[in-house]
This record gives sequence, C-alpha cells and structure tokens, in this order.
Amino acid sequence: MDLLNEYAAEHLIIASDKAAAIAEGVINAGSVFLGHFSPESVGDYASGTNHTLPTNGYATAYSGVSVDSFVKKITFQELSSAGLRSIAETVVSMARAEGLDAHANAVTIRTQNNV
Repeated sequence: MDLLNEYAAEHLIIASDKAAAIAEGVINAGSVFLGHFSPESVGDYASGTNHTLPTNGYATAYSGVSVDSFVKKITFQELSSAGLRSIAETVVSMARAEGLDAHANAVTIRTQNNV
C-alpha cells in the first residue's frame, strides 16, 4: 500500500474480494475501481465518476476536476483574546523561523496590549 500511495495512480483498480477493506488504505489516487467488476473503462464512459484526473503522480496533491473545483470557498477565523494568547508563542516562533517578522509582530503587539 505504501508503494501504491507513493505512485499515486491516475486509475487504481483493486480487483480483490476484499477491495473495500484494501481501499481504506488508499490516500493517493485519482480514481479507485473496487472489485472484479469495476474496470477503468466504466469510469471513463458510464459510471458517472470524473474522467479528468491527476496524472504522473500528481494524485499525491490534487484530485480530479469536479464541480467542487469551481466552487469559491472562503475561510473565516475569529479568536478571543485568550485564544490568541494560548497560541501566540507557537505562532511567533514559527513566523520568526520563517523570517516573517511582521507576522510575529502582529501577534506580539496584540498579546502585549491585550487587544
């Protein structure tokens, strides 16, 4: 399974009587075909799954193109003063390690002034 996940196949066929159990270990693949009766060709033409898949091992970082690929997502964060103080040291250390002094200062100033 380590080799399969490192290879990150565009199409991964698990032709086994225990395909579902084996599939639980798959973390990198474009599309997975389970069991003896799920050939890649049904994914290409009829089963409704995506056919625009990551090739050349890119399934380690990317999924197939889907409707979700065209959905705009926004994340929101809101910390309390106590919440910021509880993670401030970690954030400041990481920011300084990356040489991002302004990021470190943005936390330090807020925690020093209890804003």
